Amino acid sequence: MRLKKLAQGLAASMLFATGAAFAQGAAQDAVNIAVKPANVIPHELSPWSMFMSADIVVKAVMVGLAIASLVTWTVFFAKTWEISRAKSRLAEALGRIADAPSIADARARAGGAAPVMAALLEAAELEAQLSASVGAHGRTLERAASRFSEIVRAEQRGVRTGMGVLATIGSTAPFVGLFGTVWGIMNAFIGISKSQTTNLAVVAPGIAEALLATAIGLVAAIPAVIIYNHFTRKTAGYLDIVGQASGAATRLLSRDLDAGARADYASAAE
Repeated sequence: MRLKKLAQGLAASMLFATGAAFAQGAAQDAVNIAVKPANVIPHELSPWSMFMSADIVVKAVMVGLAIASLVTWTVFFAKTWEISRAKSRLAEALGRIADAPSIADARARAGGAAPVMAALLEAAELEAQLSASVGAHGRTLERAASRFSEIVRAEQRGVRTGMGVLATIGSTAPFVGLFGTVWGIMNAFIGISKSQTTNLAVVAPGIAEALLATAIGLVAAIPAVIIYNHFTRKTAGYLDIVGQASGAATRLLSRDLDAGARADYASAAE
């Protein structure tokens, strides 16, 4: 009887020890499983590492947006220098010819400082000569105004060169980035289905890579919109000075025509 109780106690002790060992091993496995996903992340979540590990389509989107951003800033610096230089030169030319008595004197004073001012004065002088050669003095100012309008429109087209690119980048870059995001998230869900896990530490890199495309799209689009609006105001200010130059050329031509008419009247009176 005592031997039987001793055997039962020994069996119970062995069963308890086995259960404890099994429980300890299960707990350790649970810890390993919980820790493992954090250790198997293939890279750190930095922008460069996310770009390098992204899908080829997402990479192409990011590279395209980076090029668009480079174009935006290139246009910004180039147009800033172009408009500032043209505006200062034209304002200087207007100051020189402010008290000029005739077109010939104004051309001598202006020189080649401002190409648009030189073109307006040359057009006024040419129209006066052509009108005088055929004896058509009555509507010389109207014909000259038509020439001035063509010169002003050409200057408008020239000064707005590059602004269409800014408008295109500003309006399309967010959608291009969104396309990269959708493509990347689609690939992330495909990876989730293959790995059969929804652990955030496993799926976070793929989703972060996808969202990086949207971030780059916004980085390209926001400056493009701001710079486009900035140059809209800048070009409007410059074209206002061009309009002043056109008015100055009109006044000079009118003065020359009146002076010529008086000279003809004096000659006829003699």
